[in-house]
Amino acid sequence: MYFQLRQVVLWPRSGDVPRVVEFEPGVVNVISGASKTGKSSVIPIIDYCLGSEKCSIPVGVIRETCSWFGVLIDTVEGQKLLARKEPGNQQSTGEMVLLEAPEVAVPSVISEKNCNVDYVKAMLNRLAGLSNLEFEPGTEDRFKYRPSFRDLMAFMFQPQNIVANPDVMFFKADTTEHREKLKTIFPYVLGAVSPDILQARHELDRVSRLLRRRESELRARQASGMAWQREGFAWLRLAIEYGLLPADTPVPNDWLSILTLLRSVTAADTRRAAPTLASMDVIMARLTELRATESKLLTDLNQSRQRLHELRRLDESADVYGEGLRIQRDRLSLSTWIRDLSNAPPHGGAVFEPSGSSRAKLEQLCDTLEGIELRLRSYPDVTESLGKETLRQRQAVETLLSDLAAVRQEIRALEGKSQDAEKATTRGEEIAHFVGRLEEAIRLYDTADTSSELNNEIKALRLEVERLTAIVAEHEIARKLNNALDTIQDISGRLIPQLDGEWPEAPVRLIIPDLTVKVIRGTRDDYLWEIGSGANWLAYHIALTLALQGYFLRLPHHPVPALLIYDQPSQVYFPARRSGDVTGEEKDPTWRNEDIIAVRKVFSLFNTIIQRTQGRLQIVVLDHADEEVWGELPNVHLVEEWRSKGLVPEEWQVVP
Repeated sequence: MYFQLRQVVLWPRSGDVPRVVEFEPGVVNVISGASKTGKSSVIPIIDYCLGSEKCSIPVGVIRETCSWFGVLIDTVEGQKLLARKEPGNQQSTGEMVLLEAPEVAVPSVISEKNCNVDYVKAMLNRLAGLSNLEFEPGTEDRFKYRPSFRDLMAFMFQPQNIVANPDVMFFKADTTEHREKLKTIFPYVLGAVSPDILQARHELDRVSRLLRRRESELRARQASGMAWQREGFAWLRLAIEYGLLPADTPVPNDWLSILTLLRSVTAADTRRAAPTLASMDVIMARLTELRATESKLLTDLNQSRQRLHELRRLDESADVYGEGLRIQRDRLSLSTWIRDLSNAPPHGGAVFEPSGSSRAKLEQLCDTLEGIELRLRSYPDVTESLGKETLRQRQAVETLLSDLAAVRQEIRALEGKSQDAEKATTRGEEIAHFVGRLEEAIRLYDTADTSSELNNEIKALRLEVERLTAIVAEHEIARKLNNALDTIQDISGRLIPQLDGEWPEAPVRLIIPDLTVKVIRGTRDDYLWEIGSGANWLAYHIALTLALQGYFLRLPHHPVPALLIYDQPSQVYFPARRSGDVTGEEKDPTWRNEDIIAVRKVFSLFNTIIQRTQGRLQIVVLDHADEEVWGELPNVHLVEEWRSKGLVPEEWQVVP
């Protein structure tokens, strides 16, 4: 992915001119400087502007003096300025500014956002050409979610705490979330799992679920069809008995002939086999009348039972109502006693003298009590009326039950006298039911037949499953992954001898499950954390990250940005002093300090890699080492030297 850094921009809170740090594409960009000048803030600033969840920019001068941070990036679509607001007391903020143009002019002031961090992430995902499908269909494991541009930061940044770390090889791999997600995306970024394979995985999951449903449906239909096929002889004989087939129809032994005859039954006219009213005798006419009478009696009986149920509920409600009136009467009876005391006080003096409003309320309570007494006097009449109506309805129910029993007894007697009449009443209905069941059984048999549409669909689904399974075959993915690791091992094996490693001829193997490397030395393999010396750790970090970028550049349209940023790669050697003529007589002394020579090897390798990649890779180095260490290398460009100044201008730090 063509993605190179052109500028890092800081907008001050004071409204001054923005601080712009310029970078050159396709070269080794070096910012050289002393400690506490802001070098180690460059990676967090870039990471924050590329949509990190948390702002890792160090608190202090930079956070206190800056209102917005931004990066200007060269892409295949032109330049893009990504600016993000300083979060203040929050861990981060989603407010961002995105400007796009062939050449973006950096604004002097940012007044408000024009997008948010989610929009920028989506844009970067699209720019990288990342698939929007999860690594595992239907997963709830967040480590198996779709690849994201944020996941690719592990291959771009080597901050100071990582670049020579024996335990952690990749950016943010010291946290579980990033570590597990990095393990998941490694086959994807190495090309062993492509977007087409992810799409095939999801399609295979969908087709497999559909196939299981169709096979289950077919098994159910086949079971039903086979059971019905075993009963085919009985169906055929019933059709002959009902008159749907001639009585002299021979019953064949093979199933196809039976099925042909049964299909003809469904096309037969069932009215010819059904009896008519004209053919029925007197008993059948009487049975018809009795059935009608029985139906009417059942309707009347249901109505009477419903009325009786409602009367019972009304009687229960009346009892509850009467009990409530008695409770109210008992509670209000005190009001008459109080009124008598106020109207006829003993010994010529009032027990108490209520006020005018109180006396009115007392009279109101007494009137209410009289109304309740009146309703209680009428309550027995109500309950008596309910009792009479309940008794009448019970008598009606008993009468209806008696009449219904008599009608049913006569029906049983008539049916017992004429079995032919009983058969005649049900024959037409039986024939209709038989033909309906036969039609449904034949339909189910046709759908379950091996030549049916469902069976053809299952065959097509199985072929599709086989095709997709071949695409997502794990052994094929493992083979591609091993080939990629072999290539990376070969590239890193050619780079390590150019660095200050202890075993320059020992191959180095990337171990994805552990996110580290193994050094293969004869009969033993040693993990990075089992090897001593910061020089070794630095050499393997440099060699592996460069080898990965070299591998990515070989693949067309690879999503990982062709950008590497190293912070303090010389920290395992410095502070080291250059050994020279202390008298100053030599204007250009030779290198005598082995540590400085080792650092020179790192920059020389960077220079060689840039030359081989023909400007497609950009490297940024933030280091103490000055031009005496990396000078005269044609592909190394000094961005700025921060010794008398730093990332944040001094005038921004002046307290008014």
